[in-house]
Amino acid sequence: MQFFMYQDKIIVNYEGRPAYSIIIDKDFSNLKEELSRLKLENRRYMIITDSNVASLYLKECLDALSIDSNELSSFIFDSGEGSKNLDTVYKVYSKLIEEKFDRNDIIIALGGGVTGDLAGFVASTYLRGIDFIQVPTTLLAMSDSSIGGKTGVDFMAYKNMIGAFHQPKLVYMNLSTLKSLPEREFNSGMSEILKHGLIKDYDYYKWLCNNLDGIRNQEYEILKEMIIRSCHIKKNIVEDDPKEKGDRALLNFGHTIGHAIEKLMDFKLLHGECVSIGMVAASYISYKRGNIARDEFDNIIFWSKAFGLPVTIKDLSAKDIYRVTRLDKKMQSDKIKFVYLKSIGTAITDTSVTEDEMMEAIKYILER
Repeated sequence: MQFFMYQDKIIVNYEGRPAYSIIIDKDFSNLKEELSRLKLENRRYMIITDSNVASLYLKECLDALSIDSNELSSFIFDSGEGSKNLDTVYKVYSKLIEEKFDRNDIIIALGGGVTGDLAGFVASTYLRGIDFIQVPTTLLAMSDSSIGGKTGVDFMAYKNMIGAFHQPKLVYMNLSTLKSLPEREFNSGMSEILKHGLIKDYDYYKWLCNNLDGIRNQEYEILKEMIIRSCHIKKNIVEDDPKEKGDRALLNFGHTIGHAIEKLMDFKLLHGECVSIGMVAASYISYKRGNIARDEFDNIIFWSKAFGLPVTIKDLSAKDIYRVTRLDKKMQSDKIKFVYLKSIGTAITDTSVTEDEMMEAIKYILER
């Protein structure tokens, strides 16, 4: 998989063939034109979105598409991680069948990471796979989850336990949708962006810190550069490892402990908030192993807090957090595939992190 960018477009090639474009735009006005470029006329479309996004952008998206109403349908589910499960998938399947959607038809995922993962999973499995389009509306989805073809739903509160790899036909990012994000949601997306710098690009990490005010004020050109740079970092990781058999696992930095916290908190914390706490724990292990200096570790905490992210968690047991990490889908031969920093800007995946190291790191984020 290779990505090439010109202006505000990234072209994705998968297995040597052009697969899809990532479009970065100010509004939805060019969405229909991009669909026309794909020669997707005479298809039926189902927009899958959540109740919050539907109230903000469903009509605007429908108007931009200007497709005959007989060829356009929508499915709205209750917003939140609690809907990202097989019950919701069953309801979407039922509607697709009732409306006689076939293999030539298309699903559009309009929303954040939950919507993209859910809609992508439906598209990957309905009739053994139909085309879908990602229209991310959150910072987390734009910078991370809409790219790379990972889809999935939670099962028994375990994150993304059921899923498939299914590449979209198009990713269309309307950056104006970020203006409607609650501050907490915007900050949550910054955790994945900070992660990109920490694991792969020290200069980018410094750029993020130096542009704190512009990012928090959502200055368009700064946001655009940030998202483009994050897309390139994710590209460089996933292009040679589309199905996470190697270095793509580096993207799980902060996620092993973060997912455990997310489950134990019954999803009361946002995904990015849990990842932020998990990154502090993973960075603590990096510091204790001598890979990063104390001041570097302290700076990671400082800048996480500066971007409005939590760095500690209360009211949980260290033993419970560790126990749930052992149930993570990334286990390998009964060992945790743990991602930590070799240095700022370089990460490694390792199965040698011990229970004692994990417990010490977990107690650090609890005791602070």
